[in-house]
Amino acid sequence: MQAIKPLAKSTTRSGADAALGGFGALFDLKAAGFQDPVLVAATDGVGTKLRVAITAGRHGTVGIDLVAMSVNDLVVQGAEPLFFLDYYATGRLQVDVARDVVAGIAEGCRQAGCALIGGETAEMPGMYEDGDYDIAGFAVGAAERGQLLDGSGVAAGDVVIGLAASGIHSNGYSLVRRIVERTGLGYDAPAPFRSGQSLGEALLTPTRIYVKSCLAAVRAGHVKALAHITGGGFWENIPRVLPDDVAAELDADALPLPPVFRWLAEEGAVSAHEMARTFNCGVGMIAVVPADRAEAALAVFQEHGEDARVIGRMIARDGGEAVRIPGLAEAWKLSA
Repeated sequence: MQAIKPLAKSTTRSGADAALGGFGALFDLKAAGFQDPVLVAATDGVGTKLRVAITAGRHGTVGIDLVAMSVNDLVVQGAEPLFFLDYYATGRLQVDVARDVVAGIAEGCRQAGCALIGGETAEMPGMYEDGDYDIAGFAVGAAERGQLLDGSGVAAGDVVIGLAASGIHSNGYSLVRRIVERTGLGYDAPAPFRSGQSLGEALLTPTRIYVKSCLAAVRAGHVKALAHITGGGFWENIPRVLPDDVAAELDADALPLPPVFRWLAEEGAVSAHEMARTFNCGVGMIAVVPADRAEAALAVFQEHGEDARVIGRMIARDGGEAVRIPGLAEAWKLSA
């Protein structure tokens, strides 16, 4: 508790003083500036990326992943993340490891602009092998009534903007670990796809947090829909924010495959379709905007540090697939 308190305090924002130690945490919506808010909640974990962190002995960034997976899901609904709670479970508490994890959580909260206001540390002998731990996170955000994004206004002719991912993010690591095992490389070996980093360090690149850039674009009135590209990739996440009569047609040439994904595809003999179903393949968030606002939206994203580009458009679905990427296998030079 003493190690974690200053980390939580560093995430203080309006509405929360980020004090720990009570039985429950408080948040004042009025003090945060909301008049008639609708609350939005999300929960997630980091998955088997934790196994890479534990094996590599690198625990400082998985907390960022934990925050990112929930707050990125909040912002796609137009909600501002307000506060975060974490759950850390282990067989035997190692204070230095737990502190590193929570330091990452605090950093993620600062990036997202939300307060770390509580959590639970559970020590459960017999439930976990020595050195193992698991983490889960819970984020709550809010939007003024009537300002939530639901994608209902998306129409043919709208433009799809892709925001670059920082890496693999936090999905597909069971496959990643199988491919690493297949290569025989240790996590301390040099990364074949990135100079100057070990394989473990490169694979643990934390998930990008898109909250501030996306909120800015939403509040400027440029965005009709957002989709967080997580497990399920393009094929399963984009349709979640589309009306039934509209499809996303993406330009394969606007989706260059970053080196880490090419390495995984080639070493694991993974097809282009399966890559785009399992991973973000370089695009961590997509925004659907009216064609006449595309340049303005790109400017907002870029002003907030995003590598953003137009990657497609909306077309009439006409009974076909909700997401179409003609020529993807050819563009990536992989099997279909």
